[in-house]
Amino acid sequence: MNLSLFSDYSLRVLMFAALKGEAFVLDEVTAAYGISRNHLAKVVHNLGKLGYLDTQRGRGGGIQLAISPDQIQIGKLVRQTESRSVLLECFDPATNTCPLIRCCSLKGFLSEAMSAFYASLDRHTLRDLVSGPLATLATAKLFTSKAKS
Repeated sequence: MNLSLFSDYSLRVLMFAALKGEAFVLDEVTAAYGISRNHLAKVVHNLGKLGYLDTQRGRGGGIQLAISPDQIQIGKLVRQTESRSVLLECFDPATNTCPLIRCCSLKGFLSEAMSAFYASLDRHTLRDLVSGPLATLATAKLFTSKAKS
């Protein structure tokens, strides 16, 4: 399974926000990750609509987490940001044309795997992604090297 870039960027923006710990502007994220400002603007807008970010435009504005990192469940976020709701055609009865639908085990196996994937993600929060020794390294990389160049 591949996550969409939208989900990837959503996770990165939230990690940036949690590591930063204060309001920031979109250009800081763009510089830190080397991602198009256009793409990130869409991601930030969506994360604001979903309630993960507070965004204030204009002078004195900025972007920051709207809720605590320990309340942001990774599984829930990925479900909300993934536009591909079906893994295979046979998962959607409205568009399924597979002639094997009644005699194939693949759908059941993949459904079980997807459930396990999300169950694993559901056990983790944004806090888990931004704590510990790797978080210190990530903070150093995000807020010193690229951001200053």
